[in-house]
Amino acid sequence: MQFKTSPAPFTHQGTSVPQIMRQVLYALIPGFATYVWFFGWGIVVNILLCSATALTCEALMLWLRNRPLRPFLTDNSALVTAWLLASALPPFAPWWISVLGTAFGIIFAKHLYGGLGYNLFNPAVVGYAMLLISFPLEMTRWPALASLSGHYPGLLDSLSITFTGQPMGGLTLDALSSATPLDTMKTDLTQFHTVEEIKRNPLFGSFGARGWEWIGSVFLLGGCWLIYKRVITWHIPVAVLGGLFFISGIFFLIDADLYPSPLFHIFTGGSIIGAFFIATDPVSAATSNKGRLFYGVGIGLLIYITRTWGGYPDGVAFAVLLMNMTAPTIDYYTQPRVFGH
Repeated sequence: MQFKTSPAPFTHQGTSVPQIMRQVLYALIPGFATYVWFFGWGIVVNILLCSATALTCEALMLWLRNRPLRPFLTDNSALVTAWLLASALPPFAPWWISVLGTAFGIIFAKHLYGGLGYNLFNPAVVGYAMLLISFPLEMTRWPALASLSGHYPGLLDSLSITFTGQPMGGLTLDALSSATPLDTMKTDLTQFHTVEEIKRNPLFGSFGARGWEWIGSVFLLGGCWLIYKRVITWHIPVAVLGGLFFISGIFFLIDADLYPSPLFHIFTGGSIIGAFFIATDPVSAATSNKGRLFYGVGIGLLIYITRTWGGYPDGVAFAVLLMNMTAPTIDYYTQPRVFGH
């Protein structure tokens, strides 16, 4: 049987790297707006600092590598790295934290591997992990909810904290900052408090951390929009959240006094933004659909292991980095069947 085939040129699919990256940025905007509502304008300051640093380092590395500037500076990949890193930084982080983490991610995790498409690890996660290991004090100084601290940090307050280390109006930074809900849960459990006793703390809401429940829900909607636009597939987000839900559900059923509920783990911290926006990086993640499921489940399990028995209260970054290393092996053993074989 003969099939009709048309000669070249063929119709373009209509998608490009700049368009895909731009859609990721659009999906992040509602979540950032929710951040501002609960924690003030510090996240906006972080975004501006990270974006300026990312574009500057991108241009510098392209110039050193004798690559054209315009195509790579306008593909929005550097901005995606900057925005993802900014989403993980405390709004009270000093300015040099944003600059140092972004520069490290762009230079060492992206361009020293060969640039976009060649990086083994997600650049934003590499920058965040470096900061968390090197500067744990600055990386754990988060603001308290405005409803708990009695003061909403405005734009001028956020700028003053970022560049001088102190808010305006005579307040101290300690009066506005608070331990994160994950850190509070982890610390209090080591002091033999039950989960129910810990959740009486005003930091916690109905099923997750107060404020973080809404932030996670909005990022969830943004991630679903990316799936609808076919920027990402459902395999990795479902596998990450499903793996986290499964293992946390098992331990919650064993002893609810010692292990928080699965909903707490999903809607607190960086679980949702990690599942939809970070783990789905098309370069550093697994590529086959079956491989994406194994890859995502591994991230979910490692998040729970790190939170429960590790030295860090969250664990999303280290889970993604560890599974980035396994992605080539996963792809090797999960290659789809060749047509006709």
